[in-house]
Formats: sequence, structure tokens, C-alpha cells
Amino acid sequence: MNPVVAFQGERGAFSEEAARKLIAETIEVKPCATFDDVFDAVKSGDATCAVVPIENSLAGSVLRNYELLASADLTITAELFLPIRLNLIGRPGARLEDIRRVSSHPVALAQCHRFIAAHALEARPAYDTAGSVKLLMEQGSAGEAAIAGRAAAEIYGAEILAESIEDHPENFTRFLLLMPASSSAVRPSPNMKTTLLFRTPNKPGALFRALAAFALRDINLTKLESRPIEGRPWEYSFYADLAGDAADPNVARAIEHLREMCETVRVLGTYGAGAV
Repeated sequence: MNPVVAFQGERGAFSEEAARKLIAETIEVKPCATFDDVFDAVKSGDATCAVVPIENSLAGSVLRNYELLASADLTITAELFLPIRLNLIGRPGARLEDIRRVSSHPVALAQCHRFIAAHALEARPAYDTAGSVKLLMEQGSAGEAAIAGRAAAEIYGAEILAESIEDHPENFTRFLLLMPASSSAVRPSPNMKTTLLFRTPNKPGALFRALAAFALRDINLTKLESRPIEGRPWEYSFYADLAGDAADPNVARAIEHLREMCETVRVLGTYGAGAV
């Protein structure tokens, strides 16, 4: 039986492309309106696993997904760095010179600011890149367009009017494959990465001492993110990505050292590091 993969957005979204690259082309997909719905789909059993974006090389972190990871019983089992190529997409027969308005996800609009400005287009936000194409084909006019990936144009029968219109070609989104903790399996890789969630005491030097657990052992931290703790104003959870396997003795000692200094430490996953 093919796995059912939940993702945020409509068919043709970049998350669907990431899911097929991470798992297989033959997966069944479950598009969801929100990231909360994605996590709920796996929790309820409506989906086998989930693929979610966690950060973009230009726009930064997807903060809501960090928050959802903190409360979900899911494990990160793989990651993918997906090149994001954005296109101006119109209805069949539309011409670039006739386009006056363009819609897409706010992040995609921001990544195409120069193109939008150069063509004096009115930008309208939408909840999803692929969803903007779907809505264009259902309700749009010849003077309207959307910004999305090639797959969205193919699925909804639209036409690409201009290719690769993003401001900067070095545009990647990092996606995570999430599975229930009870059924997750680590894929062996020569380059492993581990993601941790930890909370330090709210006192001077606590974060410095926590990070020293890795610095003293020459463990490379590749990302550090903080998010507010609900109900505890001005206190934060920290998410850290580090190079190494949690089962490696040196990394394991660092994590145990971290536990001695923190009120909470969770290993959110150990998985093969993706390549750009």
C-alpha cells in the first residue's frame, strides 16, 4: 500500500514535489488547508506521514512548524533542500503584456518583487502558490496571473508566461519528512544531522552553558531557533540542528550533558543531512 502523505496547500504545491522526491512518485497525497491540519492528519491516522517546509534560504524559518513540532509525537526522518523556481502563470491564451494583477503566497510574491515592480503588477496575497493557480483557472480573467511552480500550471491546465522570475536564483526551501515516533525508521547516511528541542532555566548564562555542551566536543551547530513558551512570557524553547548522529558516543554525551542543565531536552529526529 502506498503511503498517504499530508502537506499544506493544493495539488501542485512545492510541498507535493518535495514529498515525491523524499518518498516516491507513487505516493497518495492529502492536501491540507493549514499546517495545523497537516499535523492533525497524521495524528488522526488519515495520513501515514507529513512533509512540511521548515525554512527558506531567502525568507527564513517557517515558525508555525517549529511550534507544531514541539507538541507533536512525530519524528524527523529525512530532509530535502528543494530548489524553488517561480513562474508567472496565466490562463490559456493570456499574454504577458496584458497582465495587470498577480496573486500568490506572500512569500512567493516577496521573492519576485523585482519582476512585479518591473511590470507594474498589482500583487494580491493568496494562501498557497498552487492554490492561486487553481483559483485563477476557476475565477480569473485574462488580465490576471499567478506565481507558482511548473507542476501547478500542468495540473490546472494553465500556461507559463514567464519562467524563473524569482529575484535570486539561490532560492531553496528545506522540507522535513515527519513520521509517527512509533513507526519511524532512520535512513543510514554518511552525513547525519540531529534536531533537538531544549528549554533552559531562565537565569543568566543558561543558554551559554547549554551551547558549551556542544562547543567543548567540537560538534557543529548548523542552526539555532528560539520560540516563545506559551503561558510563560519572555521564556523560550530552543531548536538546534547539529551535525552528527544522536547515537554517536560524542553526540550522546553532549546531549546527556545538556539534560543536566536544562528542564527539557527532546531529540526530534536523527536523519541524513540533505544536500543543496
